[in-house]
Amino acid sequence: MDGLVQLQKQLVDYTASLFHEGFLDEQFNQLQQLQDESNPDFVVEVVTLFFEDAERLLNELTKTLGQPSTDFKKLDALVHQLKGSSSSIGAHRVHRVCISFRNSCEEQNVEGCLKNLQQVTQEYYLVKSRLEALFKMEQQILAAGG
Repeated sequence: MDGLVQLQKQLVDYTASLFHEGFLDEQFNQLQQLQDESNPDFVVEVVTLFFEDAERLLNELTKTLGQPSTDFKKLDALVHQLKGSSSSIGAHRVHRVCISFRNSCEEQNVEGCLKNLQQVTQEYYLVKSRLEALFKMEQQILAAGG
């Protein structure tokens, strides 16, 4: 049982660090509150859908920015979708970069858009790895009888 307590403490500390480092915001807590016994995998399912959607959008953004002529309206629509989905799961740093990205689209600044695409991709993969680690810790606690 001592190992279980230690795992639970690690989970609490790790989750707190995700908020402290700005990866997650209050929306993630609200998402967790919607999970209950009738739907124990709710957060994992919603976040997995976010991962799938975000990767599709990042690929579309990369393709759109790779065109000889930049369609800023299309770019902005894609970034708007990514901003909304990141906000809905509480991926704060991804959401924040999307705001800057949309400003670059509005200014029709190709260089700014490329820079923001690189940054939002980096932030996305960081939050993805952090959330996957969080879910793995939760699984270890369940497997240990927690």
